Amino acid sequence: MSEIMALKSASTEELLKRYKELYGEDAGSNHRLYLWRKVAHKLQEREHGALSAKARNRLKTLIEEYDPINNKALRPDKPAPRIPAIAKDKRLPIPGTVITKEYKGAKYQVKVLEKGFEYQGKIYKTLSAIAKEITGSHWNGYLFFNL
Repeated sequence: MSEIMALKSASTEELLKRYKELYGEDAGSNHRLYLWRKVAHKLQEREHGALSAKARNRLKTLIEEYDPINNKALRPDKPAPRIPAIAKDKRLPIPGTVITKEYKGAKYQVKVLEKGFEYQGKIYKTLSAIAKEITGSHWNGYLFFNL
């Protein structure tokens, strides 16, 4: 563990050298964080052992079943499985709730609807659109309304 932490401050050249020692080939990347993670992983694998064949097979099964992006990238001839509809964002309060925001001395109120938001009698799809209406510049709506 201390060797891994010591590598955190190593130069890119040192990490490249250590990568080659551990993997027996060039890294193909000069990205420090990538190199540190790969070297750390290999050192942990040497100290604690690699995943068992059973664990690797289970991981592969889970990727095939639940990860449509990697599933498609790894098997482009096989269609990605359908993902169930994503539930409403958990940061949002229930429909009917009025979100209040004080900005530059003025108080603004937005009503949460089943699909969208109501501000000054007008319906908006996103909180970001309302934040832009209020400020005149782009804001992340969740950040602007502190959700």
